[in-house]
Amino acid sequence: MKFGGTSMAGTERIRRVANIVRAQAVGRNGEANEVAVVVSAMAGETDRLVNFCREANALYDPAEYDVVVSSGEQVTSGLLALTLQSLGHKARSWLGWQLPVKTEGAHAKARIASIDAPDMVARLEAGEIAVVPGFQGITDEGRISTLGRGGSDTSAVAVAAAVKADRCDIYTDVDGVYTTDPRIVAKARKLKAVTYEEMLELASVGAKVLQTRSVGLAMKAGVRIQVLSSFVDDGAALADDLPGTLIVSDEEMDQMVERGEMERQLVTGIAHDKNEAKVILTRVPDKPGAVAHIFEPLADASINVDMIIQNVGRDKGETDVTFTVPQADLARAQALLEDRREEIGFNRIITDSKIAKISVVGVGMKSHAGVASTMFRALSDRGINIQAISTSEIKVSVMIDEDETELAVRVLHTAYGLDAEE
Repeated sequence: MKFGGTSMAGTERIRRVANIVRAQAVGRNGEANEVAVVVSAMAGETDRLVNFCREANALYDPAEYDVVVSSGEQVTSGLLALTLQSLGHKARSWLGWQLPVKTEGAHAKARIASIDAPDMVARLEAGEIAVVPGFQGITDEGRISTLGRGGSDTSAVAVAAAVKADRCDIYTDVDGVYTTDPRIVAKARKLKAVTYEEMLELASVGAKVLQTRSVGLAMKAGVRIQVLSSFVDDGAALADDLPGTLIVSDEEMDQMVERGEMERQLVTGIAHDKNEAKVILTRVPDKPGAVAHIFEPLADASINVDMIIQNVGRDKGETDVTFTVPQADLARAQALLEDRREEIGFNRIITDSKIAKISVVGVGMKSHAGVASTMFRALSDRGINIQAISTSEIKVSVMIDEDETELAVRVLHTAYGLDAEE
């Protein structure tokens, strides 16, 4: 079970979480479950700790930064263990270095290499609830490390894999994965199940429910995830009764369809992302290697490039190249390209941060034609101009003007028959 920052925001909410955990541990009809819990820091706490680091030293040492920011999860893991004990249940916290959760890579963005869990598993078998702080681990040098923002989801999936859990329940402030953002489309439907592949695409193109790395790890390790809300009444049904959304393999999805538990949809969901920026380089030499000169420095600076268009060549052996980068990286990307103006040979840089990416995702696209044309026609009928297009096997994304985001999402949700029946 994993609980995010909003679920852990204060002692009252932690007590509610403790009741949910305890109910799951006791189980139905006295059939007890072995339960491990991964927790985030209280909402806003990590930001507060990051600011302390910046105030102490603007050029802070990443290793010491990790010591400071990892403390938020240490507090909530101890508090949850204490609260469970007050409810009469055996519980203890297991910090990243106590398991240990071994990591590799740079401080502040480490990756989990392995988790040694035999001691914790023995305690679970003895009926003790394990509470693990998310987001943290330990390096080969014995220093505390953190996994980067959203790392607690990844911690939860890694712990679930290490203890061979039947399921990893991720409790958040939404009660599942929807066909699109319910704040934009009132008729959005909660999905009973989504494949790993679909969730990866949805997470990568703007759906904020799960962190991309956690879904990738779940897919690799075969961990079944369930997304559900922690904001439920104390008497609500146990998670075993599956009130949320399951993220599972293609095989399990097929079995659910065969049993008549759900229907296969051509399109699973519509996602949107306003955190992209467009960059146009004009009059780039139209010759081999020119595009490599543009994207190699961006890759070296770890700036992720998404959509790329190379326009039709001009008469003078020149072309315009358009691509998108995260808004947060726009200034850095612009500076890097300006520094290499002569090497690349472009004329000018034109940027636009008032754009949005709208994506249609669904495994059904693999076997059905016409998904893209439906998208283009629906947007065209409402006068929404498409500035760029990118595709994968189960996704079509388009770049549009930011002001038209909500309209585009509503139009596409209806066009693919995703609106809930009244």
